[in-house]
Amino acid sequence: MRFTLLDRITSLEPGKQVTAIKALALAEEYLADHFPAFPVMPGVLMLEAMTQAGAWLVRASEDFAHSMVVLREARNVKYSNFVAPGQTLTVTADIINQDDRLTKLKAQGAVDGEVQLSGRLVLERYNLADRGLGTVDDDAYVRRELRKLYGLLHRPDAGAAVNVQPATVELHPTGR
Repeated sequence: MRFTLLDRITSLEPGKQVTAIKALALAEEYLADHFPAFPVMPGVLMLEAMTQAGAWLVRASEDFAHSMVVLREARNVKYSNFVAPGQTLTVTADIINQDDRLTKLKAQGAVDGEVQLSGRLVLERYNLADRGLGTVDDDAYVRRELRKLYGLLHRPDAGAAVNVQPATVELHPTGR
C-alpha cells in the first residue's frame, strides 16, 4: 500500500511548476504520537509532501514514462514553523534543471501564505525493468495505478469546491 500526503493538486504546468494542498486533520493517525498534547505534522512528512508534489510534476511532464520517481537528495531544507490540525499546507515545486535521469526542484510549503519549509530536491526517475527489479509488465502496472491516483488528485475541471477524500492505491497486484 502507498500513502498519499497530498489531498489535491490545484495547478500543474508540465515541465515547470506544481501546486498541491494537504489539509491537516486531527484524525491523522500519526498525530496521536506526534505529539499528544501538541499535535503537529512531523517535519519528515512535510518534506515527503514536497517530494510527492515534485514527483507528480515529473510524471505529468513526461507523460508517466517512468514507473519510479524517488527522492535522491534533499538539500538546504529549512523549517520555520509548525503545521497544526485545521491548517492547510500549500506545497509548490518548480523545476530548476532536468536531464535524462535526474530532476532538480525548488520546493516550499506554506500555510496562509507564510512559508513553513523550503528546500531543494533532486528526484531520480527510472523503470523497474531497466534495473532488473521487475518486468516491463510490472512497470506498466505501476504506471497505470499512478495514472488512476493522479486522476483523483488532479481534476482541473472539478473546481475548488470538490470534497477530496484521501486516496489509497495498491501498487502490487494480488494473486500473482
